[in-house]
Amino acid sequence: MPTTKTLREGSAQKRAAILSAARELFLADGFDRSSVDAVAARARVSKRTVYDYFGDKQTLLHAVVDTVGQALITTVRSTLDDTLTDRTGTADLEDALVAFSMQIATEMLDSAEYATLLRLVRTESGHLPHRGYNPMADAPDEAIGERFAALADAGLLDVPDPRLAADQFLALTFGVALDRLGSANAAEDTRVRPLVVEGVRTFLRAYRTR
Repeated sequence: MPTTKTLREGSAQKRAAILSAARELFLADGFDRSSVDAVAARARVSKRTVYDYFGDKQTLLHAVVDTVGQALITTVRSTLDDTLTDRTGTADLEDALVAFSMQIATEMLDSAEYATLLRLVRTESGHLPHRGYNPMADAPDEAIGERFAALADAGLLDVPDPRLAADQFLALTFGVALDRLGSANAAEDTRVRPLVVEGVRTFLRAYRTR
């Protein structure tokens, strides 16, 4: 008889298989043309299992979008850990902020996950909780704000409002690239990096500890 641990792992595997199958079908055929039967067949589970896990097709789409969004948020947090740490010094701060921005601008913005999120949010907005729904709407800003607060505690930044500082940082770097170039994907456009570097320098002129 299977143990509780085996059942729990099996359930996680089935859930992942259903989400993967649904993601592939929603991208290839669109939400309206993708059936629960097709999702079940691709995931190699029963139709009943899909309903047991997700209730209906719209909830399944929501789960796919949220799962992709959570993966991207995890990438943002791990990139912060790779580039902006408690070992960052005053002399290294500009380089660290540029490294963080460029890692996001290349590895994340050029990823299949990011492309998937953009496409599903744009094409299937009518089936999501509300128009403009995006699971990454605030989380990256909050994560960056938390890291800026830590850098302020370390004496590297003067940020009375860390979340506002994060919003301004993103506007000065990725926002400028999006406005100027239509994309902040540095893997596709070498013009992104100079804009990011200047944005970081402008941010530091306002927030670096005097």
